[in-house]
Amino acid sequence: MGGEFQAAFWAAKRAMTTAAEAAYNRHGVRAGQQFVLHQLWEEDGLTPGELARRLELAVPTVTRTATRMEAAGILRREPHPSDARLVRLCLTDRGRELKDIMTAEITQLTERALRTLDPADRERFTHYLNEVRANLV
Repeated sequence: MGGEFQAAFWAAKRAMTTAAEAAYNRHGVRAGQQFVLHQLWEEDGLTPGELARRLELAVPTVTRTATRMEAAGILRREPHPSDARLVRLCLTDRGRELKDIMTAEITQLTERALRTLDPADRERFTHYLNEVRANLV
């Protein structure tokens, strides 16, 4: 069972990653940047440190991602209003426009991934994935 589970899990993860990257790339978003976008859609103007804590990432990882997103015109750096040592990451108009676009892409990707499962199976599958994660942390 162990080998079969590992093979199935990693094949599914790889397929999901490949499909997600293709969907996001169509809109100039690289894999992983959707997580930064989600946080900034919820609360624009976070510092790289605040984003890193929320996403459980290292600050340099967020800084590199922000640099790429800034070059793509998705966000901009602004001085922090009360601490000159910090910058805030703020969405551009393009970054805000991506919210509906990316939400639609995620919805389509989810439907494509789960299309053969009925609603009860989808719910159980999500529950099991959360169980697997909880078992490992």
